Amino acid sequence: MFQMTVHNLYIFDRNGACLHYSEWNRKKQAGISKQEEFKLMYGMLFSIRSFVSKMSPLDMREGFQCFQTSRYKLHFYETPTGLKFIMNTDLSVPNARETLHQIYSTLYVDYIVKNPLCSLGDPLQSDLFSARLDTFIKNLPYFNPRAA
Repeated sequence: MFQMTVHNLYIFDRNGACLHYSEWNRKKQAGISKQEEFKLMYGMLFSIRSFVSKMSPLDMREGFQCFQTSRYKLHFYETPTGLKFIMNTDLSVPNARETLHQIYSTLYVDYIVKNPLCSLGDPLQSDLFSARLDTFIKNLPYFNPRAA
């Protein structure tokens, strides 16, 4: 039986600063610093979005939502304020745009925006947010900790 999984999640601000990073089932590390990885991810995302918006033969009303290689799928959701939520999964995971929207609207808004101890625009330092995010991801129907 084929098993689905989530590899990692990035949250970037509108200027490309990584506010949060979590990983669950990542089998291979990038071999570079996390800061370099964040720069590469944001740069790739910027390039892909630009490419898709200019070259797509179809109406891009919904905007860029996902990118797939032969080994993983990158899911993307951007908020009206410019926050970018990126989740990497295996290929069998369906479009996760709604999941990323839920992370923003229920977890980020409730535990970061509404928390007076959290300063918007700074890296997320909320243990409660991290714990709730971890639980949320692990309860997704496509999360499997033993997936290859």
